Amino acid sequence: MKPHKLLLLALACTWAMGVSAQWQWLDKDGRKVFSDRPPPQDIPEKSILRQPRPALAPSPVAAPTTPASAATDTAAPRPAPPAGKDKQLEENKAKAEAAEAAKKKAEEERIARLRADNCERARRAKSQLTSGQLLTTTNAKGERGFMDDATREAELRRADATIASDCK
Repeated sequence: MKPHKLLLLALACTWAMGVSAQWQWLDKDGRKVFSDRPPPQDIPEKSILRQPRPALAPSPVAAPTTPASAATDTAAPRPAPPAGKDKQLEENKAKAEAAEAAKKKAEEERIARLRADNCERARRAKSQLTSGQLLTTTNAKGERGFMDDATREAELRRADATIASDCK
């Protein structure tokens, strides 16, 4: 075999070892089980043949505890996190709240500007509609025509509704 092919084969084998199952145990019937997940809780410690190395990949589930050790774990107080981390957490929380408040205020200002603009347009439209002048409209085909009394009344009601909702 050529050296570069041998090197590729060795690399492939090394890579495949990293992909192999990390847990190995004997089940109730004495058969070997291979898995990338820890064994069920009912498997005793002595039946676990192989488990992942803590330095490479910490176990996602803690090792099963015995009832005696479980009682001592719950009774022991948990150490408080360092004070520096609490301050940092509080600062980050305050910054997030301030950013959220600023975002909300900017959105309210934007809505207020839109309402003021709608109010001004509705007032101008109402003044044109009540002026008594002939007004032109454009239909769906793009043809120009004069506004009749029924259309003028409908547009006037629409302008009044907009004024009532946006001009507060």
